[in-house]
Amino acid sequence: MARKKALTASIVHAMQIRRLSFFAGCLITGLGALGYRLVDLQVLQHERLSEEARNNTERTIVRAPRRGDIRDIRGNLLATSKIVHTVCGNPQLLGTNYLMVAQQIAPLLQMPVEEIAEKLRPRTRVNDAGVTSPVQWVQLKKRLEPDDWDKIEATMERVGFGVDEAKLNLTRRSAYDRIRKKGIFDEPEEVRFYPNETLAAHVLGYAGVSEKTNAMGKIEVSTVGKDGIEAILNSVLTGVHGWRQTETDSRQREMVLYRDQDVAPRPGLNAILTLDAGIQHIVEDELAMAAEKHNPISICSIVVRPKTGEILAMATLPNFDPNNPGGATDDDRRNRVVSDVAEPGSTFKIVAISAGINEGLIDLNTLVDCENGHFRFGGKELGDAHPAGVISVEGVIAKSSNIGAAKVGIQLGKEKLYEYIRAFGFGQRTGIPLPGEVNGIAHPTAKWSGLSISRVPMGQEIACTPLQMVMAMCAIANKGVLMRPMLVDSFVDEDGRTVAKFQPQVVRRVISLGTAEKMVTALKTVVSTNGTGIKAKLNYYTVAGKTGTAQKLVNGHYVHTKHYSSFIGFFPADNPELCISVVLDEPKKGTYGSETGAPVFQRIAERAANYLAIPPEHLPSQSLTVSAKN
Repeated sequence: MARKKALTASIVHAMQIRRLSFFAGCLITGLGALGYRLVDLQVLQHERLSEEARNNTERTIVRAPRRGDIRDIRGNLLATSKIVHTVCGNPQLLGTNYLMVAQQIAPLLQMPVEEIAEKLRPRTRVNDAGVTSPVQWVQLKKRLEPDDWDKIEATMERVGFGVDEAKLNLTRRSAYDRIRKKGIFDEPEEVRFYPNETLAAHVLGYAGVSEKTNAMGKIEVSTVGKDGIEAILNSVLTGVHGWRQTETDSRQREMVLYRDQDVAPRPGLNAILTLDAGIQHIVEDELAMAAEKHNPISICSIVVRPKTGEILAMATLPNFDPNNPGGATDDDRRNRVVSDVAEPGSTFKIVAISAGINEGLIDLNTLVDCENGHFRFGGKELGDAHPAGVISVEGVIAKSSNIGAAKVGIQLGKEKLYEYIRAFGFGQRTGIPLPGEVNGIAHPTAKWSGLSISRVPMGQEIACTPLQMVMAMCAIANKGVLMRPMLVDSFVDEDGRTVAKFQPQVVRRVISLGTAEKMVTALKTVVSTNGTGIKAKLNYYTVAGKTGTAQKLVNGHYVHTKHYSSFIGFFPADNPELCISVVLDEPKKGTYGSETGAPVFQRIAERAANYLAIPPEHLPSQSLTVSAKN
């Protein structure tokens, strides 16, 4: 019996030993696994886990810079940036209170209650992975003004939910407070704003939003110039992004104590243009009235200071609103002043006549036989709208004789004529800081036909932009010196300090001072009873200018019913302050530049002279009647 008990005790003891060994083994295995795991986490995966931890708590906040303003020469605002608000809602947070909230904010958003309620109604959505989740974000309205958003915030602070909240427990009161603060929220956005709407739209261009990933892998949202000065000066106006390196807690709130880097964004510079908003308004106003009267495909005008090349106004119709560029066609947005070319017609005669005088081949009193309006050259006849016999070179300009200009060009020779064409800037860009400028067409003499030497002097077989033509006239007004068109006056920082100031740039001397003075004398006769531009005459100033009427080329043939009409002039003629170009493409009512362009020049010039307080030269003379057309 004792032996049996001893055997039983031995078995129990053995079992206890095995259990103890088993638990000890499990403990040792667990500790070993834990130790390995600790080594794995602390040593083997230390770098990866540290990076994940940093990613969960560290935040790099990109801080967008403010885009610089664009102003005119007097400081008037032409383009600026402002903050607008996109109003959003959280349907999950609003819950069953969505209808009451919709009723409160609908009048402020100027939207139907039903539409807002439908957007705020709680619902779920299924993502691409098939996971269902409650909707926490909906957009109600974009681009709300700051004052309007403030009213919505104030309304949400006071919104009631039809219960006596004082009797509710803390949890429910907190829930309602959270709805007031977070149920309706905003997403601020910087947008480009043009306070004068269509004014100088083709010069300013417009801007849009662009997204890109920076070197830190963060998405930067910025405003980018898409056309006009906005595009050309984009890098100057944009500024430099800043950033903030910081840490957040589990609720994604910044822990300011752990803010590591805080680099402020550098705002863009403000661009000061040579444009004068007052002159620009005058030009656009007069162009609108002329467009209504003559119904052209387009009409444009440029106002330049001949001595400096400063552009005071540049406009073309049809126009567009840069606040809504998508609402206009590509044709409406195109700046025809620099992008469209056409045969200039008689305004181009200043090139051949200037060249002949400058080369000493002719003078103003040199007589030219204009063949009574019929001149045969190269087997083709060249005619004049107003036939003349033997007249002076000055008379060729005053009467705008095609035959007279052709004979001067023939005497000059094609190589020398082409030399002056290039010297005046034709066939090459002017260098104005605007996108879309084209070279124009000035064929080298190797491509000229036998007729070219008689056609080019009168403005055929050559095509230019309105800007090229007005700058050529400015060269005569500026005593024979061609200037580069100047559109940007300076760059100014946010504190008003001038960072860069630009000076007028001389391109080259085209003709001598003496030749320029003789050309001014001849161009004065255009705006007289003996000339074609009498309707450009001013009461208090002497005007020098030239009319132009060119038949348009369609499929290689000149069409007698389609014209390109213009007038370019400057005043006071002997000491010019302004040079003004007016160009109409295919006017339906009126044909000649004397009928269409000259009167518009006259009205712009009178209003601009009064606005700029240009001292008058003389008292008004008696009104004169028109004696010629071209």
